[in-house]
Amino acid sequence: MDFIQKRPGLSVLLAFAVGLFIGLVVLGWWLWPVEWTGAGPGELSEADQALYVRAVAERYSFDGNAEKVREALGSWGGDAVACRLAQSSTAPDDRARLEAVAAVINGQGCAPFAQESPTTSAPQQEGGNNFLTLILGLILFILLGAILVVLRRRRELMAGVGPAAIEVPDSAPISTGEEATAIPLARFQTTYNFGHDAYDDSFSIETAEGEFLGECGVGISESIGADTPKNVTAFEVWLFDKNDIRTVTKVVMSDHAFFDEALKAKLAPKGEPVLARENEVIVLETASLIINAEIKEMVYGTAESLPPQSYFERMTIELSAWAKEGEYPEPDVQGRVDEIMNY
Repeated sequence: MDFIQKRPGLSVLLAFAVGLFIGLVVLGWWLWPVEWTGAGPGELSEADQALYVRAVAERYSFDGNAEKVREALGSWGGDAVACRLAQSSTAPDDRARLEAVAAVINGQGCAPFAQESPTTSAPQQEGGNNFLTLILGLILFILLGAILVVLRRRRELMAGVGPAAIEVPDSAPISTGEEATAIPLARFQTTYNFGHDAYDDSFSIETAEGEFLGECGVGISESIGADTPKNVTAFEVWLFDKNDIRTVTKVVMSDHAFFDEALKAKLAPKGEPVLARENEVIVLETASLIINAEIKEMVYGTAESLPPQSYFERMTIELSAWAKEGEYPEPDVQGRVDEIMNY
């Protein structure tokens, strides 16, 4: 599950490759292979065509029934096959029989094919069909991979920097309580651009050894107006701590939303309100984690139908994560249940 979350594009490619192998090789070629029915002599392999034409020629040498020869060889170019066989035959009687059935079909015998060299069209065609299938499958696989890369790149351009940690914090955290001794873990950056209505970035917080400690992220909290794309007026910055079994959330509001009492009251249950200001540091703290969310860049959008400074055109937030040193009590699960039930 962690691999799928961290490598969604690669996971889709692997799933597609496995599905292609199962569908094409296991099901298509082994369990339920294609069975040809109603095929004519023209679809036979070269060896089978040779046996068929020689049988017709042998029969014609006995009964002289030209009509049966035309029915057997005339609809698929059997005269050309007969002439190729005649050219390669060292037995005069066999050559004569083959040239005779060719003459029945085209009225000229093997003269029109005298300059042609024997070919192996049927086996090449059969092998070519299998090769073509593999090539088409490979092309489809490459195209799908290219599409996924383009879509992921487009998503990253809309969302800003991707969900990977960019580096470890190099300064002490700002804490909401007493000064805490903390170990720097990671620093993430996320950017919202106008039009990214599904914006919701989350980041896993882990130790250097890979131990999971919690998660943090930023997402859309509220929009105003009925326009599409959304006019985002507030974001949620959140922190989940596995040692605290709770999620701390703060709502970063536009100037309009923060001073609109009705809108502010509507967003109050989601978390503590914070007025968005460039270089503002928003502190989220739990039992064992500290997150400093700094607004690195913010740009308001302008629309005549909406109040000034009411929605964001762009917002970039940097999340720096620290782990507090020390022992932590067992999470108060029952207390959290009571808190939720009494909400």
